[in-house]
Amino acid sequence: MGEIKKIGFGGGCHWCTEAVFQSLKGVLEVKQGFVASEGQHDAFSEAVMVSYDPGEIALHDLVRIHVMTHESTAWHSMRQKYRSAIYTLDPEDEEALKQMWDGLQAEFNAPLITTILPFKAFRPSGAMFENYYRTDPERPFCKRYIDPKLQVLRQKFAKHMVTSSTKAQ
Repeated sequence: MGEIKKIGFGGGCHWCTEAVFQSLKGVLEVKQGFVASEGQHDAFSEAVMVSYDPGEIALHDLVRIHVMTHESTAWHSMRQKYRSAIYTLDPEDEEALKQMWDGLQAEFNAPLITTILPFKAFRPSGAMFENYYRTDPERPFCKRYIDPKLQVLRQKFAKHMVTSSTKAQ
């Protein structure tokens, strides 16, 4: 295993976002909780912190998956709680994201509202919420909100997915 990198993603419910990133090859750990940035984004918002091996999955692929598995073009009344954001811990990642943004935007008919923000702080969810989807994928919430996101993964990003038998977390 090569270098391990970290990045944060917020967009929808952290249970959903956790399930998406736990399904990917090269993702070593997903911690769900709340992330804060700076300035007008200093309030905590639901998000996940992802540790990954860039030798197995590229930052570009993680970001593409992120913007395609949540409402990355929609403002709604819960957007403060569910901020659409990518939280960078490494200035090089911020620069790489800015360079790839126009290419990502070209894949959407509406403007992306996802914001690239510096990571400031993380507060984990309670232990009872960790691995929310994995502990009971038959929950009505999982069926209604998480399964459709995983279906997008299967349709558009199957080569990046692992099976549950090959990945334990």
